[in-house]
Amino acid sequence: MQPSPDETRRDAAEDTQWSRPECQVWTGTLLLGTCLLYCARVSMPVCAASMSQDFGWNKKEAGVVLSSFFWGYCLTQVVGGHLGDRIGGEKVILLSASAWGFITVATPLLAHLGSAHLAFMTFSRILTGLLQGVYFPALTSLLSQKVRESERAFTYSTVGAGSQFGTLVTGAVGSLLLDWYGWPSVFYFSGGLTLLWVGYVYRCLLSERDLILALGILAQGLPVSRHTKVPWRQLFRKPSVWAAIVSQLSAACSFFILLSWLPTFFKETFPSSKGWVFNVVPWLVAIPASLLSGLLSDHLINQGYRTITVRKFMQVMGLGLSSVFALCLGHTSSFCNSVVFASASIGLQTFNHSGISVNIQDLAPSCAGFLFGVVGVCLGGYLIETTGSWTSVFNLVAAISSLGLCTFLVFGKAQRVDLSPAHEDL
Repeated sequence: MQPSPDETRRDAAEDTQWSRPECQVWTGTLLLGTCLLYCARVSMPVCAASMSQDFGWNKKEAGVVLSSFFWGYCLTQVVGGHLGDRIGGEKVILLSASAWGFITVATPLLAHLGSAHLAFMTFSRILTGLLQGVYFPALTSLLSQKVRESERAFTYSTVGAGSQFGTLVTGAVGSLLLDWYGWPSVFYFSGGLTLLWVGYVYRCLLSERDLILALGILAQGLPVSRHTKVPWRQLFRKPSVWAAIVSQLSAACSFFILLSWLPTFFKETFPSSKGWVFNVVPWLVAIPASLLSGLLSDHLINQGYRTITVRKFMQVMGLGLSSVFALCLGHTSSFCNSVVFASASIGLQTFNHSGISVNIQDLAPSCAGFLFGVVGVCLGGYLIETTGSWTSVFNLVAAISSLGLCTFLVFGKAQRVDLSPAHEDL
């Protein structure tokens, strides 16, 4: 009896998955890559106050520079997912990391090219956003193709913990470098480490031939042949796909508002507080929280709980409970309570790694990178610029999170929608 086309596709997918040792090596490498991505990303929020003093920026101008990262970031999300699905997520990640590492190192030079400091820094952040925008869609594509379904949540949450670890590193080391050597040293530090990581991946984990082939494809703009045609029209007719998009958009907006503006919030609300405290403690809490969410998710699924039930539970924690602490953050005048509430909100948001981020791979592993890239996070900077009160900002974070959570709880599913035949719900 001949195997069905779906069975043939599944067998081929299993053949391309990483072995256990390969998965461990790549998980550690990608964890470090995500860490360095965020080291470069949060260099500007950490340095914003000092740079504002040096260049005479007011709060609105500083907001333009901070939000400009997301202007570029949202433009390459779809591109990153599409390229990851076509030429391999690991190649997209390496090429983009080499470019954003160079731009980060060159940022202080760009800032001093002329008197138009604001224009040059805005351009630098837009370019950085463009280059980093491909990372997570390509990562989603890579993990959906290379990691077994039963291990995806833990792998993704482990790699995702790099975002908190990178923010922690820049918050701690960057604060010291800022005090000792000035803000340019923070950019040299984060960009230099990224270029070292690129060199390691290129020499040890990737084939030079495959990388040259990928560069040739990008240069020629030629599509890579695929064994299957992705049913885009079918995908976007599914309420579960739109629920995943709305929920991911909500999670991204909430996270990046806090990421970009918490340092300024603490600096203005508690001027005498130590920078290393509020730049470090929330992210120190978030690292074990992210790992715990992945372990808990995989454990519940292995114990027989339905996949969609587990995904929705993780979103209740990641969007629902985290928004409660965001609300509390906007209604306290105590520095200690503010640190606790910020830590709880950010720590619980890491449960999104085992919820909506993995749900994209449940729905359509053959094109997970593209679907992840549909969401945009450029609203983050705009929301803070149009708000005059910190309380209203945190209220807005809670409202956005609640919208995403409700949409996912009502319409979210975990059955595959990228194959023609109907599949049983998980």
